[in-house]
Amino acid sequence: MNEFELIAKTFMGLEPVLARELTQMGANNVQIGRRMVSFTGDKEMMYRANFQLHTAIRILKPIARFKARSADEVYEEIKKIDWGQYIEKGKTFSVDSVVYSEEFRNSRFVTYKVKDAIVDQFREKTGTRPNISVSNPDIRLNIHIAETDATLSLDSSGESLHRRGYRQESVEAPLNEALAAGMIMMTGWNGDCDFIDPMCGSGTLLVEAALIAHNMSPGIFRKSFAFEKWPDFDEELFDKIYNDDSQEREFTHHIYGYDVDMKAVNTARLNVRAAGLTKDITVEHADFKDFKKPADKSIMVTNPPYGERISTPNLLNTYKMIGERLKHAFMGNEAWVLSYREECFEAIGLKPSIKIPVYNGSLECEFRKYAIFDGTMKDFRQDGGVVKTEDEKRQMAEKHRFKKNREFKKRLDEDEENAEADIRSFKFRSMERQGRDSDRRGGDRRGGKFQDNDDERGSYKRQGGFAKGGFSKGGKPGKSNRKFSNKRNFDDED
Repeated sequence: MNEFELIAKTFMGLEPVLARELTQMGANNVQIGRRMVSFTGDKEMMYRANFQLHTAIRILKPIARFKARSADEVYEEIKKIDWGQYIEKGKTFSVDSVVYSEEFRNSRFVTYKVKDAIVDQFREKTGTRPNISVSNPDIRLNIHIAETDATLSLDSSGESLHRRGYRQESVEAPLNEALAAGMIMMTGWNGDCDFIDPMCGSGTLLVEAALIAHNMSPGIFRKSFAFEKWPDFDEELFDKIYNDDSQEREFTHHIYGYDVDMKAVNTARLNVRAAGLTKDITVEHADFKDFKKPADKSIMVTNPPYGERISTPNLLNTYKMIGERLKHAFMGNEAWVLSYREECFEAIGLKPSIKIPVYNGSLECEFRKYAIFDGTMKDFRQDGGVVKTEDEKRQMAEKHRFKKNREFKKRLDEDEENAEADIRSFKFRSMERQGRDSDRRGGDRRGGKFQDNDDERGSYKRQGGFAKGGFSKGGKPGKSNRKFSNKRNFDDED
């Protein structure tokens, strides 16, 4: 197959992680940009990027580049393209615009110009016009204008890739799935020990950790991708990718989630079950202040509240408690904490070994690693302990230092594409997935509805949260025995 240029979009701060994913996938000419990574590959690579990448939110295929010095110039350049090869008769389309330009202050104006040019070309050539659909188009287009440089792309993803499809319900301000996966990948964890999130909320970190541990493709939960409606869609090729589980691996450890809010616990359990991962993940109702040292080596990754909805005194006490529990009940392990305010980190009272700036929506946060050990740093190193890996040292060298005494305010002033970068803006509805007849998928690997073969719901017998003396695993489950129907079911589009 012929290679062509592709662009994988992501959130600010995740670009190096996404670049590593693409390199490992076999993409060529991988180049890091701002909130994006460009690369080259063939049709199979484009399908795999959509299906397998954990930290991408959109895969674009550029089809034209031109100078955009005026609205008329945009119109004429778009009209030069032979749209008959992309939009078949009777098909619908939509246009998303991302604009950073003195000339164009309103992205909607650019959107209208692009739509007008395409519609006018069809009218002149065929006497008919294609319809525009915002909610469910057959072809999605993306135009990006940076000053006078314009790039027009086909959107191969459709709905943002962070929307995996396993989230049934959510608590307030859920952590974005792509960010959660990126955080876990930054730690270097790949299933080699137990994983703990003591403030798990709706369970996003837990599910993403299980996907990484098993090396499962996050696209397995998706109902569709935009490229499936393209005229040149290769169904046989995509079926091969979709049904290939040769790269998946066993996970011999376990993932634990805890939350003081019972509603969050129930929500997390629902999402874990929807993902078919209850054998890998246990969610319990417990307060972090009661945390006891785990029996086995573990890594902790957590996203505590930042203070937007909690008064400052309570917030700082929460972070003080986090530091106290880490110091006294997590020796010999490492913990990673995502937060926003310097005062919160100071309240933890522990010295981090690495600080990585990332954006949670529009908030410039920091992801800090704490290596918890007994005695002095000197003794720890003499015993072979590693405070900061070579990769982490490189990350620290590349990133700017965290600003102290930061205020609670939004850090990004630019309009974000479809608000995709504003992680805290999402409202997730409860989804009842109805099985629908579909002959799309051959083979017997995946179905549209994931099932667990637990003997009964809530099959974990442990009660009362953190066990004294460590975690009481009771027969540690391995990989979930996920069962799939013969065909992949697609829900109707939203």
